[in-house]
Amino acid sequence: MAEKRNQIDFLQKAAMYELLADYYRYSNPNLHIHYYLKHMKNTNKALDIMSNITDINKRVLHADANIRFLHAVYDAHKVDLYVNNKPFASNVPFQKVSDYVSLQPGQYSIEIFSSEEPAKRLLNNNMLIEAGKIYTIAAVGLLEKVNLLTVENRPSVPLGESKMRFLHLATDTPSLDLAVKDRDVVFPNISFQQATDYLGLTPMTVDLELRTAGRKEVILPMPKLQFKANETYTVVLFGLEKELSISVIKD
Repeated sequence: MAEKRNQIDFLQKAAMYELLADYYRYSNPNLHIHYYLKHMKNTNKALDIMSNITDINKRVLHADANIRFLHAVYDAHKVDLYVNNKPFASNVPFQKVSDYVSLQPGQYSIEIFSSEEPAKRLLNNNMLIEAGKIYTIAAVGLLEKVNLLTVENRPSVPLGESKMRFLHLATDTPSLDLAVKDRDVVFPNISFQQATDYLGLTPMTVDLELRTAGRKEVILPMPKLQFKANETYTVVLFGLEKELSISVIKD
């Protein structure tokens, strides 16, 4: 945005100096040359910025994506993920996330198998990977019906700050409110498979709690969650309504 603003400034100055150069073309040749050189200088600066923006856009357009896998299928012990028939992540336990892997943009087939029963395919789906994006792909649900959820991660954060969001992956659990303990709701009415927006934070340790949406009833206390400077977090809810747990994952 700053580069675009600077480009507009240079173009406006170039136009102004062009008018002045034309005004003095015959009455004062020295001033004509003076303003014409300023016109060219500002025009060239604007063109340089335009070239830089174009180069950045080209790099983003062709940049690899980064993908990681999160296992949130409550009754599956460990699972294997295959992308385009090739192993991507193996023996991933419930509630764990794999490391990021770079993939070129494009359409991919996604398959998930039970690690204990390799012939047992739990999911077969397709996914479009966009250039330059960062994704968490999650296997969600129960063995009888596994869903694939794609969540885009945005890990950049202002220097010295932190940010967090909440991801509801607890099968059979109704909508929830995330709140500061005994205080205000931070994220209201979060439904199953929903990821909230990120919330910018000053680095802190805080007591949070999950409540039934629209009510004061606390269904899961979350004491002493730590959000450090220069880090981005996703707080993930796993399990079933009667057996809930969370993990705090760095994005």
